[in-house]
Amino acid sequence: MDLEKQPQKPAVPAETARPDQAMRASDADRDRIADILRDALAEGRLDAEEHSERIEAVYRAKTVGELEPLVRDLPVAGRGPAAPYGAATAAHDGGADDDGVPAENLVAVFSSSTRKGRWSVGRRTNAFSVFGSIEIDLTEALFRQRLTVINATSIFGNVEVRVPENVTLRGSGTGILGNFEVVTLEAADPEAPVVVVNGYAVLGNVEAKPKRGRLIADLHARLRKHLG
Repeated sequence: MDLEKQPQKPAVPAETARPDQAMRASDADRDRIADILRDALAEGRLDAEEHSERIEAVYRAKTVGELEPLVRDLPVAGRGPAAPYGAATAAHDGGADDDGVPAENLVAVFSSSTRKGRWSVGRRTNAFSVFGSIEIDLTEALFRQRLTVINATSIFGNVEVRVPENVTLRGSGTGILGNFEVVTLEAADPEAPVVVVNGYAVLGNVEAKPKRGRLIADLHARLRKHLG
């Protein structure tokens, strides 16, 4: 007796990655995702630890496909779709973040640490202060890239960041029985360096603001020189 043949269910096609997900992420892509995460932190959708972890992942991401999951569970009202690869692109898009230079770490535990003068600032700097003091002065620094991220953590300590008046300064963070303050700047020059300060202060202080009277001269030439 022949068994009745059961109709076979059609195979579910495997989800294929969109071609744009393999696209190399630009600074503008990362900056846009960081803005969404900053808003989520302010609205209470993310706590400080989750925000810090995702921000770290944003600036480690190499492709658009690595950025998208970081905001997939967050609303992006007023921003349009969450796809980071879109109309806004950086003027220097492509490969500038692949220099292989590791993040610079500044640590002060019952001590002090200072970075100032004529120095080449990397893409990412981590500042960690416990009962200590850290000063990061970018007023004479040479920027190798347009976007510079400083992750600052202060526990019973102090972290101060100073920037020239003609760069863009942004940031987001939390003060827990402490102070976290970023004096926002928007540079008139669209190609000016962008400094983003993120982190938190627990019974401590994190402060980022411009140093009056200090300017970076000839931003276009300096960026062209260091971006190639």
